[in-house]
Amino acid sequence: MSELKLQIGDKVHNRNIEISTFECKQGGIIVQAELKDNRLQSYYKFNGEKSAPHLVHHMIIRMHVEGPGLTIKAIEAEMPGIPRVDCIETQKSLDIVKGMSIAPGFTAKIKQILGGANGCSHLTTLLLAMGPAAVQGYWAHFARKPLPEKLPADTMNQYLIDTCWVWRKEGKLAKEFL
Repeated sequence: MSELKLQIGDKVHNRNIEISTFECKQGGIIVQAELKDNRLQSYYKFNGEKSAPHLVHHMIIRMHVEGPGLTIKAIEAEMPGIPRVDCIETQKSLDIVKGMSIAPGFTAKIKQILGGANGCSHLTTLLLAMGPAAVQGYWAHFARKPLPEKLPADTMNQYLIDTCWVWRKEGKLAKEFL
């Protein structure tokens, strides 16, 4: 077998997504995500005009999440950097997720209701990345105090069991905690 050896040239684009979780004074957590797309080389637009390197997309989503059910209580989007004025019209498209729980099936539901022409692909990408980060952030917030000796099985099943190979139902770790 030969080893794959890719030769890398000049970097032309980079996308950074940063997601942070904060405690919310009203209860629960605030999950904030920020996406930045940078064109790092000059390029040509569809109309033939040449454009210098620049920040193409800069979008921020803040989401208030509460309780063990990880219910989205509020959500807001900011678009400090967009390539077209019309993009701003998608800012309120996220309102539809208010009341949803971040639970199994979240990703598929988001793709269904916000995918394609239903929303902004960049906001959707950011929201999809926020789901697992919200779970991690909630647990980081929740675990600042001593945990109960044994978490309820329904909580374990909803947020941990079968979420990855290590937490598979038949695995050593799941059996230890169930």
